[in-house]
Amino acid sequence: MWIWLLQILPFFSFSQDIPVLTKEAEKLESSFREYDALQKYKEILRHQPINLNALCRASDLCSRIGHREPDKAKKTDYFKAAKTYAEVAIKVNPKSAEANFVMSVAMGRMAMISSGKEKVQYVNEIRKYAENTLKYDPNSFKAYHVLGKWNYEVSNLSAVERGLAKLLFGGLPKASLQDAIRYYEKSKSLESSFALNYLELAKAYHRNHQDDKAKELLRKLETIPNKIEDDTRIKKEGKELLKELK
Repeated sequence: MWIWLLQILPFFSFSQDIPVLTKEAEKLESSFREYDALQKYKEILRHQPINLNALCRASDLCSRIGHREPDKAKKTDYFKAAKTYAEVAIKVNPKSAEANFVMSVAMGRMAMISSGKEKVQYVNEIRKYAENTLKYDPNSFKAYHVLGKWNYEVSNLSAVERGLAKLLFGGLPKASLQDAIRYYEKSKSLESSFALNYLELAKAYHRNHQDDKAKELLRKLETIPNKIEDDTRIKKEGKELLKELK
């Protein structure tokens, strides 16, 4: 009896530490130390491999960190890890809005480093998981942003890429710049301080020959407080675009 108790006590002890580690990870994220936050979530997953929150945060952070990584091999490793964490999260709870959202982002990252048939397949999956997110959370501003980005990019595909999609999958769902703007605007209406959405919406208006609206968004972007590590880069890109439009 005593031997059994000694064996399970460490498990209970660590389980009690999970909320503490989670708070530490969240604090690191808010301090723009995403790599360190990722290590905390990995520590949680070593002891609780199906902790849904840790799986979702690890996936999202791998997508972000990998996007900034200049080394192609390391970038690929991060993107593959983001996909793996998201896959496990969806197995844990297929109806989790957050699990479906991080999968949509992971699919987008994988599309960035893929070509041919694989790229077209990932592009299809992005929309699927973003729509699943909205199915379980109709007010997910992040999912509306992903759908905006999906429409923006797919509506801009080359004739070769569209031909490949038609050959392999019978084509891609309809996408348009107008739908991209509509989804981005919906995201903005749900969350007015999402920096990336302002930048991407400004790009969409610029492509739609509505530079006055684009410039208004880029000026607003400059006033939004940084919330994540990427926001500094996003604002810098916004300033450069604003200079071009002037």
